[in-house]
Amino acid sequence: MQKSSKSRQSDKPPKPYPDYPLFAHASGRWAKKILGKLHYFGRWGHKKGGKIVPVDDVGRSAQDAVDLYSKQREDLHAGRTPRDTGEGLTVRDLCNRFLTAKRHLVDTHEIKIPTFQEYHGVCEKIVSQFGPNRLVEDLGAEDFSTFRVTLAVGRGPVSLGKDVRLSRMVFKYATDFAIVSKPIQFGPAFKAPSKKVLRQARKKNGKRMLEADEIRSILDSAKQPLHAMTLLEMNCGFGQHDCATLPQDSVDLKGGWIDFPRPKTAIERRVPLWPETVASLEEAINARPSPNDEADDNLVFVTRFGQRWVRVSNAAKQSWADSVCLEFGKLLKKLELKRPGLNFYALRHTFETIAGESADQVAVNAIMGHADNSMAAVYRERISDERLQAVVDVVRAWLWPEGV
Repeated sequence: MQKSSKSRQSDKPPKPYPDYPLFAHASGRWAKKILGKLHYFGRWGHKKGGKIVPVDDVGRSAQDAVDLYSKQREDLHAGRTPRDTGEGLTVRDLCNRFLTAKRHLVDTHEIKIPTFQEYHGVCEKIVSQFGPNRLVEDLGAEDFSTFRVTLAVGRGPVSLGKDVRLSRMVFKYATDFAIVSKPIQFGPAFKAPSKKVLRQARKKNGKRMLEADEIRSILDSAKQPLHAMTLLEMNCGFGQHDCATLPQDSVDLKGGWIDFPRPKTAIERRVPLWPETVASLEEAINARPSPNDEADDNLVFVTRFGQRWVRVSNAAKQSWADSVCLEFGKLLKKLELKRPGLNFYALRHTFETIAGESADQVAVNAIMGHADNSMAAVYRERISDERLQAVVDVVRAWLWPEGV
């Protein structure tokens, strides 16, 4: 037996050159150990008379083996199952087509840059998971089940759910535009977390709102224009993008009203202003620096560097800078109010919560700029100023109760 073993060892070909990445395995195949597992890339020998003898052209077999290894190397070292790319739509091609289509929507102002960034981010995760050259039609339920596990690492259920939904959009694009011959099979596991899981996570993370005394503390410490933006959030339910794009001709300081469609939905909004909000806006506008771009001359707010508070910071990479959230976060930290889920947008949650105490949800939705798809909304032609005033009065009375 020992003699036979030595005989087999002597029949194995040496490496064609010193840095050849594979080795001749005793089974007659070229092999390499990757991530603790042996992988094979073609034969150097075949069975003959109970022995493994070299093929006629070992040099050719060695080259074919290393060529196959080169094609599969990226997937194997990333722990992915390699596939023969062949002819067809690859993962990289799909993501490029999808992002190009979405970029056209950015150019026509149909979607915002932050939305495009979310699409871009999930496409990067898709390529990282499956590899750029994987055929889209080669993906199946097991692949997507594994992908969901990857997406869930270190993420909460809300973030996971968003990534799953966006990922399905990318692959649905391939089906909708008939660039694959059959619909993608996601399988039963590749879905967003259940509503029960989302409720449990929300309960664990705590309420995403600030109390009246905390907001008063923020207003006492905030400088302009963050002070005016905070009041706009509490008075009108404005988010940071609303504040960053608010034009001066939408603000009637003398009459105390704002008429400004919500940028995200283009739904008309008319909101009465508190005296405190009017005074703070006047102060912020009077102290406003000159903008760098003439297109921003009419904005209520620009940074001390003459830029928009929420803006594209890198056109090539479509990077998005949100200075409102950044400065508000610094203030929360300074006041020791920083908690999970609390940021500038949490004030919008607070407004919705307190404004609901007015018992006029229709008027609250109108101020928030929420879409109303009910049949009643089809017939409703207006909401009186008195109803809108009543809503903001409820929030003001909560923020500054008598005796405070």
